[in-house]
Amino acid sequence: MPHVDVRHFPKELTENQKAVLAAEVTAAVQKAFGCDPGVVSIALEPVAEADWNERVYGPAIEGRKDLLIKTPNY
Repeated sequence: MPHVDVRHFPKELTENQKAVLAAEVTAAVQKAFGCDPGVVSIALEPVAEADWNERVYGPAIEGRKDLLIKTPNY
């Protein structure tokens, strides 16, 4: 615990970009939850733009508004 899922349009990240992202997300989660960084896990899941509404926006954003701490501006 805790686990962070990041779904995004396909984009290749370098190993360095992934490491920086992981470090920054881990630091934010650690600060918010007061947990050891070793217990944080992060997953990146590319989702094709054509599938975004069906796979992400509908079920994870519209369907779970009560869980969102930030909403998109569109």
